[in-house]
Amino acid sequence: MKDLKYLTAFTIPLSAFIGIYFKGYWSFICPVYAFVLIPALELLLPVSTTNYEGSARVAKLDNKLFDWMLYLNIPLVYGLFYYSLNELAVSPLETYEIAGIIFSIGIVLGTNGINVGHELGHRVSGLERFLGKLLLLPSLYMHFYIEHNYGHHLHAATREDPATAKYNQSVYSFWITSVSRQYLNAWRIQGKLLKTHHRSFFSLYNDMLWYTLFQFTHLYFIYYLFGYNVLTYAILAALVGFLLLETVNYIEHYGLIRKKLPSGRYERVREIHSWNSNHVMGRIILYELTRHSDHHYKSSKKYQVLDYHDTSPQMPFGYPTSMVLSFLPPLWFKIMNPRIPDEMKKAAI
Repeated sequence: MKDLKYLTAFTIPLSAFIGIYFKGYWSFICPVYAFVLIPALELLLPVSTTNYEGSARVAKLDNKLFDWMLYLNIPLVYGLFYYSLNELAVSPLETYEIAGIIFSIGIVLGTNGINVGHELGHRVSGLERFLGKLLLLPSLYMHFYIEHNYGHHLHAATREDPATAKYNQSVYSFWITSVSRQYLNAWRIQGKLLKTHHRSFFSLYNDMLWYTLFQFTHLYFIYYLFGYNVLTYAILAALVGFLLLETVNYIEHYGLIRKKLPSGRYERVREIHSWNSNHVMGRIILYELTRHSDHHYKSSKKYQVLDYHDTSPQMPFGYPTSMVLSFLPPLWFKIMNPRIPDEMKKAAI
């Protein structure tokens, strides 16, 4: 029964559905749940540093239930997405109700869409990687697959990585630099991959072209079904979704930087180059993304067996709470800056 704890992640889309169905002030129940109630629960629930070893680890890896709890997000995300667009199209709504629904579906796209897409995007199976990309589509962030897998995991905690926040950089500044640089970097990486395999820009193997085509087709389909206004709402929901991802990126590596060796290369990524959290609620809701150091150690490692490392930097709060704190830069800097090693602060100058 303990394995079913990850079903808690579905309380995000459930709260969004309740808000969209009942409307009125209920339309904000998902944002309140995500950014008020979950952080409160993180403060109340215990911290767990337990790792699975031996036969227990093997049993977790062999249990397909963990995979199906990820796959279930696909019909949930798409079903809720199009249900919300239909409600926006046919229901007489006040402006505040529209805003609540947009934020609600955006939160779902970020947590149950992009986050699960990230997990599946690291899998060995081609089908699972395809499902991961499918979950990136509603957020218009399919390029994330290329930049994250071929860029971020190579350059994490360096100046070259768009997804690593600099020391004393606010989350709002980071949104601009990370979103723009990651998109451009994805095209550069794609170009290098094509060149390596002696293929042209217009090759069928240019995934970035396919992603662009899929996303424009997705937007046109929404316009065709629901009209211009709902298309605008869908784009705004996507914006909320990928900015939530970028907020997670911000807190994951904030201020941490690898040493540059005499050779000019950076030291390899170690467990000290990611912020981690063992707060139970955030771990479950985000499918163990908060054990981020171990994810960088072996990116294909499945979420249910990610390990805690004693030497990994630990956040004082869980990821959801830390995301809220990051929206208040002076408070974020006051809490987090003293936790960054002095040598990393000097390297950031």
